[in-house]
Amino acid sequence: MSDTPSREAAEPAAFTPGVGADAVIPHPGGELRPRGTSPSPWGHGEPGSVYDYIQVAAFSLDGDGMISQWSDRAAEFFGLRAEDVVGADPVTTFAPRELWRSGRARIEETLGGKEWVGTAPYRDADGQERVAELYLMPARGRDGRPGVVCLAVDLRKLRAIETELAASEAVFGQAPTGFVLFDRECRIRRVNDSFAEVLGLPAEDLVGLAPVDLMAPRDAVRLGRAVADVLDSGEPVVDLTFSGVLPTRGRRRWSISLYRLLSTGDRPMGVAGQVVDVTGRARAEREAASARRSLALLNEASRHIGSTLDLETTARELLDVTVPGFCDVATVDLYNAVLTADAEGRRVDDGDGTGELRRVASASTVHHDAAPTHDGPATPAAEVGGAFCYPPRSPYAKALRTGRSLTLIGPGNPDPNPLIQSAVVVPMVAREKVLGLVQLSRAKGSEPFDARDVAIATELVARAAVCIDNARLYRREHERALILQRSLLPPGNPEASGLEIACRYRPAGSGTEVGGDWFDVIPLPGNRTALVVGDVMGRGLRAAVAMGQLRTAVRTLSLLDLDPADVLTQLDEIARGLSADPESDGGESGELYLATCVYAVFDAVTRRCTIANAGHLPPVVVDPAGGDNPALMLEVPEGLPLGVGGEPFEEVTVELPDGALFGLYTDGLVESRKHQLEDGLSALRSALSGPERPLEALCDQLLTELDPHHGEDDIALLMARVRALPSNSVGDWILPSEPTSVARARELACGWLLACGLDELVDTVELLVSELATNALRHGRGDIRVRLLRDSVLVCEVWDNGYAQPRQRRARDTDEGGRGLQLVSLLADRWGSRRTPNGKAVWFELGLPATS
Repeated sequence: MSDTPSREAAEPAAFTPGVGADAVIPHPGGELRPRGTSPSPWGHGEPGSVYDYIQVAAFSLDGDGMISQWSDRAAEFFGLRAEDVVGADPVTTFAPRELWRSGRARIEETLGGKEWVGTAPYRDADGQERVAELYLMPARGRDGRPGVVCLAVDLRKLRAIETELAASEAVFGQAPTGFVLFDRECRIRRVNDSFAEVLGLPAEDLVGLAPVDLMAPRDAVRLGRAVADVLDSGEPVVDLTFSGVLPTRGRRRWSISLYRLLSTGDRPMGVAGQVVDVTGRARAEREAASARRSLALLNEASRHIGSTLDLETTARELLDVTVPGFCDVATVDLYNAVLTADAEGRRVDDGDGTGELRRVASASTVHHDAAPTHDGPATPAAEVGGAFCYPPRSPYAKALRTGRSLTLIGPGNPDPNPLIQSAVVVPMVAREKVLGLVQLSRAKGSEPFDARDVAIATELVARAAVCIDNARLYRREHERALILQRSLLPPGNPEASGLEIACRYRPAGSGTEVGGDWFDVIPLPGNRTALVVGDVMGRGLRAAVAMGQLRTAVRTLSLLDLDPADVLTQLDEIARGLSADPESDGGESGELYLATCVYAVFDAVTRRCTIANAGHLPPVVVDPAGGDNPALMLEVPEGLPLGVGGEPFEEVTVELPDGALFGLYTDGLVESRKHQLEDGLSALRSALSGPERPLEALCDQLLTELDPHHGEDDIALLMARVRALPSNSVGDWILPSEPTSVARARELACGWLLACGLDELVDTVELLVSELATNALRHGRGDIRVRLLRDSVLVCEVWDNGYAQPRQRRARDTDEGGRGLQLVSLLADRWGSRRTPNGKAVWFELGLPATS
């Protein structure tokens, strides 16, 4: 045996190095016991106990130093049976010869009452040479004789276990995360320094404490239940979070993961916990969540703000996004000039920011009696639509003047309104122009605005400002186009011979560009009237300009007295010419100047209506004697839109009975995103059926019933009811082409005038009819037709079969003729000539006497 110091001088074996007096160590019974207490005295250790791992053997020596008792563990340890060694000298049996003397000396010392610990070589049951650590303890028998109890441990395995325990202790003690051991009563049995640092308390002060001693009652209950559940079920708990306030470190947040500890006999010993201070992680998670919310808010703003081109709607959309998701109270104020179509906002640093503003939108989730101010008394809250000015030295005026956001209320700067926690004002700037101001406020109990919030608010308002400015620019163009468009429409309700007319024009809503719809009523010679409805494809100012050009062209062509198909043919050429204009915005395709149009000419004398169509919706006719469903769509060849070219236009002629209703309209009346065109046409027919109604009321009814989604497109509506002329309103005679017919024409005209009570016009008509009949006889051919028409004016027409149009010229003093048309021009209110199917008709008009 090696020469090892005695028990008093030797250092203790490192069974649990670094464990304090109250440390928890495992024992064969599977329970937790403090060091220094005795293990369970009952029987042999359980299978799989610590003694199996360290291979311990026990035997005893009698007073002569001979082996007196030999345990089963010793037999396994040395590979010798009790009957082979009991009574033998242990020194000569196990030790090499060179150690016999020292070995006997150690036994004698122990018999003398002195403990000894040392090492000695031995052979195990397999014959392998090993080294054992021996522990010789003096003992006495019942008879009082001295003896020795020997304990042998395999040194190699003992050192391995000590190394593992040392490593485990190092992990426990040196880990950067906190570790804690709870016993089965949920009391702390041991903690490492990192855990103590997490809690900010000394480690020794934590041993024996329960959760209720360290945290709030509700959190203590949660932790206690979690420890009990882990102890019972064995299922670990991961990332259980708690928060609290430390005296030296402020509010902190921790995460604890729990798992059950088992003894070598698989009996629950307690619960171990790993604790991590996640205050920084929680802060980072909050910041990340805040960033995600900010991104979501900006995405929502991109989707919802600017859905229309209306100033007020855009302002409300901004508040819909911010309240209550971003703030509790919000208002939008715009300069009055911005709300005017021809004005703009103010440039940054231009003026003192005290211009008159108008509140266009407001939203709140709290009762807000006053607007917070940075200094001075609270400013009374303006109602939506109210106008006001901010004081020159107020922060509001400063934000408007500088174009930079300002935080009005924050820590240390109380708000005069006790409901408001924090507020920020953001100027609405677009294209270097300040349009107005947005104020965002958070109520008490909400987090105050920080730098990130101010940046988000600035970005939100900047996006809304661009949409507001776009709406302002659109409103300016829309109003200008609307003014232009209205100026090109017939003023009031136009009048026509043989027709009662009512018309309506409704522009698209403020969120939609102005279109190119138009209608017109053009009086023609011979008590005829041209009824026109058209629709230029496209929107905006260019469409309105194109509409004006086409409407002017229609009026010019109608004065030439062309047939409806010829009028559309000429319009098509004009539209194609406009599309080819390099200065136009239509590009190569000329789509800006594509248009649909219906042109109809109604003759009040014959009640015949000739219609030509260029890609437009068909006219609707209501026959007063048509039965239950008198409304029908006229079958007019549709034709191609104006500007396409390449195809001729066709025309049809229908005779309209007295009292019939004739209607022209644009697609805005019957077509919508909500329903199909066929459904709209069917609804139009149904609305026109029924008893006769006044035209004005009928037009209003149609707009109400057929346009529930008004605002999507412009609407032009022209309704005409046939009012047949009285039979005595027309005088019509055909005379042969001979000299006596001139006198006969004078005679017939004068007799008709006298029969109608128009005596005051007899002399003038007699002279003018004579002149026109003479010209027809000299310059025309075929029979001469004289027709007098009495309506709002008196019209006289002289027809012949010659195509040469009369031309007024200035006669010289020596000329015998050439003064007839000069006389007609001088005496008549109006005169002219028009083509007829077989020649021409020269006409003049005279106003009726006031008494007629």
